[in-house]
Amino acid sequence: MDHPDWSRRSLILAAAAGAAAACPALRRPAEAQTLQPAPSSPDPYARLQGGTPHHLTPRQEAQRVFDSPAPPGPQGRWITRAPLPLPRSEMAWATAWDGRMHVVGGYGEGRVDRAYHHVYDPEQDRWFAAAPLPRGANHVAVCADAGRIYALGGFLEQNRNSDRNAYAYEVASDRWTAIAPLPRPRGAAAAVALDGRIHLIGGGSEPAAERASVGWHEVYDPKEDRWSLRKPLPGARDHVGCVALDGRIHVVGGRFNTLEYNTDLHHVYLAQKDSWELRAPLPTARSGHGLALYRNRLFAMGGEGGRIENGQPIQAKVFGQMESYDPATDTWRSHAPMPTPRHAVGAAAIGDRIYVAGGGAVLGGGVQSAVHEAFSLQ
Repeated sequence: MDHPDWSRRSLILAAAAGAAAACPALRRPAEAQTLQPAPSSPDPYARLQGGTPHHLTPRQEAQRVFDSPAPPGPQGRWITRAPLPLPRSEMAWATAWDGRMHVVGGYGEGRVDRAYHHVYDPEQDRWFAAAPLPRGANHVAVCADAGRIYALGGFLEQNRNSDRNAYAYEVASDRWTAIAPLPRPRGAAAAVALDGRIHLIGGGSEPAAERASVGWHEVYDPKEDRWSLRKPLPGARDHVGCVALDGRIHVVGGRFNTLEYNTDLHHVYLAQKDSWELRAPLPTARSGHGLALYRNRLFAMGGEGGRIENGQPIQAKVFGQMESYDPATDTWRSHAPMPTPRHAVGAAAIGDRIYVAGGGAVLGGGVQSAVHEAFSLQ
């Protein structure tokens, strides 16, 4: 069932989690067992202002958009998974390592500088609480490589006041350590691992009053603990989708400075040439969307568009579209949309599913969600 009653859902999840924990076949390595369970939230939504539970109004639900202009492909299906431990959004999107999804930082419980670090185990359909970030922030860029989760930069205020802090989390020991800080502060950037190095691309930076998009492209070498420059992203932007495939980095969509200036741009970085090339544009221009590599295709889901004037949303859109890109043919197609459109989600592919957790339920950061849904082409 795609839309269960949340109270009943919590009871079912608790029972299922207990059964999974009792089954030896589902037990993970010893280091993974040290994390403490984090029960799912009984509330699907909460307001940022006051951090109180919230029910979407008809006007807010009217912001949802599902239709894609891309040609239809196999529709696939979505299923409901264990909700996040609390409604949250504006995280670091998400990353996965050793079959688990890590969701770091963001908005929640009435604040925008949270140090949350929740870990999802799809085998148990269960969330765990991991060591929190040393310094809370929103729009932190994350990626995983060689047993580490990297958390880079972010904003210390609501989508502004960018940070230079950089951390690496050792999955085996559940411990964060500081690494060389970013050469320049920024938030809402994209992080991706390629050939043992971490690429940090785009984002928004200072001055805080302007929060302008940047095209900066910097690379971190874990062996040397230092940063170096690469050719910048053509068309400075933030809130993009980013994945690496076959030695190339795809940067898809995003926004120029503010969310009314969404773009459909799709650039590919060729590491051996230190150069960028254009590819087929994203069918639905958006920002704050998830992007995951699944079955050798790039799948883009969620996002937002519109503008906010005097605190009020204008032409507000929260996207549910699921669109995928085939690098072999440079073409896009559409699939079954997300049942619950959201932006600033935590999205990662694990096994034969894409897991999409949390995110903003309305334009902007005013309402967080604990909703968690998974997509599969099966």
